Amino acid sequence: MRASARYAKVVEWSEEDQCYVGSAPGLIYGGCHGDDERAVFDHLCQIVEEAIEIYQNDGKPLPPATSTAELASR
Repeated sequence: MRASARYAKVVEWSEEDQCYVGSAPGLIYGGCHGDDERAVFDHLCQIVEEAIEIYQNDGKPLPPATSTAELASR
């Protein structure tokens, strides 16, 4: 299992911004946005992978998992 699978990835429509907004709560602050829901999700997955790589390169522990499977096992 890839480390990124441990984190929930959320893409939702923002009425305020009139676009899709992607986030990964608990792992990254901010996220990405755009007009195409699938493109936003794909970009978000890339951002999550990059964030995990940064944590690992800096020798920092990853934040607690946010996937529903991980949360249910606690």
